[in-house]
Amino acid sequence: MGKFSRRQVIRTGLAAGAFLTATRCAAPSGTPNNPASGPQVNTNQSKDVTLRLIGTGVSQINDIRDKAQEDLGFKFDMRALSTEENNQIAITQPGQYDIFDGEYFSLPLVVPSGNLQPIDIKRITNYDKIVSFFRTGEFKGMPVEKSQGTAPFKVQYLTGADSKEFSDTPTDYATLIPFQYNADTLGYRPDLVGRTIESWGELFNEEFKGKTSILDIPQIGIMDAAMVAESLGLMTFADKGNMTKAEIDQIIEILKEQKANGQFRAFWKTFDESVNLMSSGEVVLQSMWSPAVTAVQSQGTECIYAPLKEGYRGWGGGIGLSKNLEGVNLDAAYEYINWMLDGWVGAFLGRQGYYSAAPETARKFMSTSEWDFWYEGKPAAEDIVDPFGKTLAKAGVSRDGGSFDERFGNIVCWNSTMEENTYLVQKWNEFIAS
Repeated sequence: MGKFSRRQVIRTGLAAGAFLTATRCAAPSGTPNNPASGPQVNTNQSKDVTLRLIGTGVSQINDIRDKAQEDLGFKFDMRALSTEENNQIAITQPGQYDIFDGEYFSLPLVVPSGNLQPIDIKRITNYDKIVSFFRTGEFKGMPVEKSQGTAPFKVQYLTGADSKEFSDTPTDYATLIPFQYNADTLGYRPDLVGRTIESWGELFNEEFKGKTSILDIPQIGIMDAAMVAESLGLMTFADKGNMTKAEIDQIIEILKEQKANGQFRAFWKTFDESVNLMSSGEVVLQSMWSPAVTAVQSQGTECIYAPLKEGYRGWGGGIGLSKNLEGVNLDAAYEYINWMLDGWVGAFLGRQGYYSAAPETARKFMSTSEWDFWYEGKPAAEDIVDPFGKTLAKAGVSRDGGSFDERFGNIVCWNSTMEENTYLVQKWNEFIAS
């Protein structure tokens, strides 16, 4: 067994029962009792496994599903949902999924439901290669260590094997295993804006009246609005990642006033909506996700993911396991997690601007020029293509915001679920409906 990886064990069905059955059949090869060694291995349980995944469209991608099926030998049924739908199913319909691909800010909502089982970190091969901030809350002494909001480290660990309580310090049990994250900011059309955007406050600039947009997911949109309000000196927060009711009231009134004055062209919930708004030119400045920026760029339209002087809003996503997983399906789910950290997925998603939880494994699947462009912030030595082969940056161009350390290290807040989350959602909906 020395040369069998755990993945090979799963793929070929060398579960204990199957293995013992095969080895006990000591009849000569080719006889009815021992027809052939190869086909026997194929009569396994794992080939019949189908894992049901729920997640958002940014990672529920057919190319990833197909590669996983090819490498692991079992099947996946992926459902791409909005963030709200994803959380709702995770909380209320545990029988509908095996794997939850969700964001860290969702965990204060999902974990108390008891629908996720703690992940045994000892079964995660490359856990020690995950970026230190996720594991320990530390990152080279940079601003991200003091960031506000639902930072991944705050909800990374559970207190025990059957726990629904977060641990402030590392344990052997994780809520999610991260695989992607990024430093989000504003995106803009330089051809239509006409100058460089350097501050979150520009989102409320009358110069762009009727041509801006903000993300319509309360726990994310409120953080962008807070960054704008702080940058303009409109209000301050004791902790914008955990606002009081009075602070929520105040920022919502500011948003309502901006809406009434016609500042916003639209609000978006999905990746495609943000791409369409920007590529059409209906909106020239808005909250954006990195793949949306690359999608606009790959259409031949210049779009900048602005490095802003106040810092970035961070987000992180990972894999969680349903409480209903057991036996060979649970083993397969762990294999999938380990596969996600092996590097291929990290490189694939990296080509649309996301970072891998384990960068050194992703690097093995990236060219030197890709690594230098996406992680080192160096000018592209050759044309840079997205995961689907479309050119998004010409040789000589550098990534907006620079290197990994410059971007990730300057995250100052994270998407957040606050203690007053219910109140926030109520007030946010009032703003959208106003």
